[in-house]
Amino acid sequence: MASETARRSQATPLKDAIEAFLKTFDLKTRFNETYLIAFWGRMMGPTIASRTKEIYVKNRVLYLRIDSSPLRQELFMAKTKLLDLINKDVGESVVDDVVFL
Repeated sequence: MASETARRSQATPLKDAIEAFLKTFDLKTRFNETYLIAFWGRMMGPTIASRTKEIYVKNRVLYLRIDSSPLRQELFMAKTKLLDLINKDVGESVVDDVVFL
């Protein structure tokens, strides 16, 4: 019984263990970038997601290829709001700028 109690006190929640792993091996930034790309459609909705033809992150800059000129212009005008929305959804600052291709 004593060893089971000792083991429980040393237990780390899985979320904390994953965070520590990502931080230790300097993978947190890449994980967040991948999360952003994978969940772009959920973050922006189906209309924007269907018009996004290319998306990638390099050096904290999000690059987007949008096939609709009016939508691209609208997103450009709302760039600050877009950055805030993305970083809030990811849970930390992932991108500092957006470039429309």
